[in-house]
This record gives sequence, C-alpha cells and structure tokens, in this order.
Amino acid sequence: MDLLSAIVLGVVEGLTEFLPVSSTGHLTIFEKILGLPIDAREITAFTAVIQIGAIVAVIVYFRVDIWRIAKAWVAGLGSAEARQEFDYRFGWYVIAGSVPIVIAALLGQDLVTGVLRNLWWVAGALVLWSVVMVAAERAATQDRGERDITLRDSIIIGVLQCVALVPGVSRSGATISAGLFLGLDRVTSTRMSFFLSIPALVGAGIYELPSALSGGIGIAETLVATVVSFVVAYAAVAWLLKFVAGHSITVFVWYRVALGVVLAALLATGTVSPT
Repeated sequence: MDLLSAIVLGVVEGLTEFLPVSSTGHLTIFEKILGLPIDAREITAFTAVIQIGAIVAVIVYFRVDIWRIAKAWVAGLGSAEARQEFDYRFGWYVIAGSVPIVIAALLGQDLVTGVLRNLWWVAGALVLWSVVMVAAERAATQDRGERDITLRDSIIIGVLQCVALVPGVSRSGATISAGLFLGLDRVTSTRMSFFLSIPALVGAGIYELPSALSGGIGIAETLVATVVSFVVAYAAVAWLLKFVAGHSITVFVWYRVALGVVLAALLATGTVSPT
C-alpha cells in the first residue's frame, strides 16, 4: 500500500464511520478499486486499525462529557450517594452495551475476516439494512431523551451493534435504528451510538494492529491513514449531530440503496469480482 492509497482510505473511513452508510462496506469497495486484496488478513486488520483515528475524534469531541461520566463512574464505585447520579449509571450502560459486540467479534472472527469480506455481502447489506432504517424512523416516537436511557436499552442497542460486523450494515445505522425503535430521540440515539463506538472500535483496532503491521503494510501508511481519518471524522461527527436534530436518517437510505444496486449490477455482469 502506498501513501496515496492510505490517504484515500483514511478519508473514506473518516467520512463514513459515523454516518449510517457503513464504513467497512465503503472501505472494502475502495480497497477493491485500489487493487488491494480485500480478503487478505493484513487488509482487514488495517481497516480496523485506522478506525482508531475516527474514535479519537469522538473522544476529543465529547471530552467534557466523557470526563464527567468517567469521574461519576469512579466516584460511584466507592460511594452509595454517588451511585444515585445518572452519569454513574450511564457509565455502566456504555460498558454493558459494549459487551455483546466483543463476544460476537471474538466468536465470529473467521467469518468477519473471511466469508463476509465479499462484495456480494456488502451490496446485499446496504440494501436490506436500509429497510430496517426506514422501519425505525416510522416506528420512532422520539419521546425519550438521554436521561431516560436504561440498562435494558443499552444492552438491546449493544446487541444490534453486532449486526454491523456484516460489511454494508453500518454500526451507526444499526445503533441509531435500535435507539429509534426504543423510542429515543435521534440526537440521543446518535450520541449513544458514538459512546458505544469508543470501546468497540478502540478494542478492535488494538487487537488488529499487529496483523496490520506484520502483513507488509508500513507504519507510515497506517499512521497517515489514521491521522487523516481523525481529521475527517471530527468534522463528520459535528455535522451529523446537527443534521439528525432536524432530519430523518432515511435521507441516507437513497444513497445506500443506489450504491448497493450499482454494486450488485457490477458484480452480476462480472465487471467487478466479489473478492
């Protein structure tokens, strides 16, 4: 992988990680365009590692909230009075909501890095999960805010996050949809999606780092892609929070379906190979 390819993939990661369009699906498509072996172990590892840049962007953007929640959580470990605070409970909600994807990723690692690294899966998931996103918006009551979140909500959202292990589904698309089905408003659902992304993607990136570097992808290329993804993702986070405050996520459905149909047509005609 050369530096130009690394920059392109960093931009793609930063733009798509938090939009409900599937960053892994887009990275797989662009890796194919760039002539990279999309099912190679080092490429799947590289895809996971550069997500750390996007997650650092979330940490920086929400640093005040994260610090407040972390302080409340630590305080609650030793104080019954502090355990009455919502931020203490929310800290546990994020931890509990992150457990399902850790288990699913470990159990399904061979599928995620093997069979699912196929563009037919990406095309199908882009279209099919769009149906779920439309259904979530139609079912949404949006009558619950962030302080109405419960442990049950966080676990359900965390379980739905596991579906995003299929390239093309979208982690943010899955978690935001889950929040809407539970009656949370769009901003709350999106913020919860951001918070749950931190342990999930940081863990995946650290776990895959040795495979990415030992497979022939240089440290410079990996670092450049990660930094680029951070810069682009920071802007994307700020934009998305403002956007969902007044717009439905179904606006992304048109793009998802169009991309999935075009990709399926290219695969069906043999213009593009699935792996």
